[in-house]
Amino acid sequence: MEIKTDDYRLWYENETATLNCLGSLRLNGMDEYDPIIQLLESAIDQEPETMILNLKGLEFLNSSGINVLSKFVIKVRQKKNVNLIVKGSTKLLWQGKSLKNLQRLMPSLKLEWE
Repeated sequence: MEIKTDDYRLWYENETATLNCLGSLRLNGMDEYDPIIQLLESAIDQEPETMILNLKGLEFLNSSGINVLSKFVIKVRQKKNVNLIVKGSTKLLWQGKSLKNLQRLMPSLKLEWE
């Protein structure tokens, strides 16, 4: 599963249950995020014991994208049998506050910083 454009790339690795995000997500509104939502939901449907959301290379995410990530975390939380690890970068300022807010939605979510 992969989505690739000139601005960003998202892909899911089945072997490691890792969803990788690179680049800059500045899409206009939820309609443009639909393919990404479908990729996220298909990753959740795999129901791995532990899923990794690797955002270390995601340089920018607009408010619609943060909304999509929040809904993703809530859906993972509802699975109850899936643990979520979010990997972020201390070098990307937007991630500090935004990723900690995801932890409020799912207290068991583990944040790893690089």
